[in-house]
Amino acid sequence: MRAVVVEQWGGPENLVEREVERPEPGLNEVLVRVHAAGVNPVDWKTRAGGALIEWGAVPAVGWDVSGTVEAVGPGVGIFRPGDEVYGMPLFPRQAGGYAEYVVAPARHLAPKPANLTHVEAAALPLAALTAWQALVDAADVRPGERVLVHAAAGGVGHFAVQIAKARGAYVIGTASAGKHDLLRELGADEVVDYRAVRFEDVVSDVDVVLDGLGGETAERSLKVLRTGGRLITLPGPDDVPAAPDGVRAAWVLVEPDHLGLREIAALAERGALKPVVETVLPLAQAAKAHEIGEQGRTTGKIVLTVD
Repeated sequence: MRAVVVEQWGGPENLVEREVERPEPGLNEVLVRVHAAGVNPVDWKTRAGGALIEWGAVPAVGWDVSGTVEAVGPGVGIFRPGDEVYGMPLFPRQAGGYAEYVVAPARHLAPKPANLTHVEAAALPLAALTAWQALVDAADVRPGERVLVHAAAGGVGHFAVQIAKARGAYVIGTASAGKHDLLRELGADEVVDYRAVRFEDVVSDVDVVLDGLGGETAERSLKVLRTGGRLITLPGPDDVPAAPDGVRAAWVLVEPDHLGLREIAALAERGALKPVVETVLPLAQAAKAHEIGEQGRTTGKIVLTVD
């Protein structure tokens, strides 16, 4: 099969397409024929240095996939060949989603949202699950709470806005002015141009902050939280600031989540969650996708087509 692999750690030019052996599903695993693969910051960060991931013999990148079940291994009862599925298998272990086929534990996948294309579905798993696990599992956002989402037009951020809104929250998003109309369309009640003002000067009494930036943004976010507030930061454990009494700060690392994927699919199918896909490229242009992503200006997601 065709797959994009990492010849050596470094720049996007080290992503190359190769013929590799097609995997076979084992116990409780399924073989998925990949139609589209999502591109995430963790992809280019690990490609650049090889950190975080437990690499196999042939380093291969990518986790987000949407496709069709080709075969099922012994013990699988929830899928059959021909089923359309999506998911983020094995993270943070190597999955090799930039390929024509991928093997995954069955419960690292879920039925693809029926109203979405494979390209749209491939944009969901890692980013939407991150937002879901941060806002729902870690922060337990409740109706009427005020939620501040940093980098609200990015991959995780634009899903977080929609998920928080679906939970009945009042949603505030930070983004450059050119992205404010999109955020309002996605459900944001209030938008802040971080280039024009310091968010802590215009936002207050927040119950939950979702911080995808870390560093000083996490520190400054503590100033806007009310007593009982929760700060959930995503970049890493070193970005969790020391929180004052009455405030909780925590780091969340996304993990495969069959039930979470089902909840996300349900939101998509009822029109409450829509992926924004800015760029679609063929698998052979994975290096270009990384070049675009590393510029840090993408609205929503980048997706590779594999057919």
